[in-house]
Amino acid sequence: MTGQYREMKIILKPISYVDKGLVEELKQKLEQTFGCPVETVIKTFDPEKAYDKRRKQYLGTRFLSQLKKDKVKGDKVLGIADVDLYSPGLNFIFGQADIASGTSVISLTRLRQLYYDLPADEDLFRDRAVKEAVHELGHTFGLDHCPDPKCVMHFSNSLSDTDLKQATFCGRCRPKLIK
Repeated sequence: MTGQYREMKIILKPISYVDKGLVEELKQKLEQTFGCPVETVIKTFDPEKAYDKRRKQYLGTRFLSQLKKDKVKGDKVLGIADVDLYSPGLNFIFGQADIASGTSVISLTRLRQLYYDLPADEDLFRDRAVKEAVHELGHTFGLDHCPDPKCVMHFSNSLSDTDLKQATFCGRCRPKLIK
């Protein structure tokens, strides 16, 4: 359908190389969580344009700017980057969203145990990726941070915060989802 009757969907855009199995898992979990179609589109832009040599990190807002360039009105977009993201004033970010444009991005880098010189744990990594994807997309659906530490919309200042929360919305946040 087209025009105002067109069904909203979520577009996943791997920015750098991202494991296809992870992208497929995110697609399935996001379809279940948000109840709308999820498509994967390969996004080709040079992430180096967002690189800050001084910090040795990538500026999240530059990824958001690139993601919204070819966004279709009404759709929600989630960029998936396997680089370390930051936002001015913060040491790092797991993800970021631009509520007005409906675009968001997550970073997989700090979700891995290996980043902290700990033994790899693929299940834990994937669980964290799902939580961060749902969280950032939750912002694009109009949700703010939630005080409930178990709610997916709770702010994650550290991985322990991410590990504590669930991949679902609490009873206060679920009814607030807007499409």
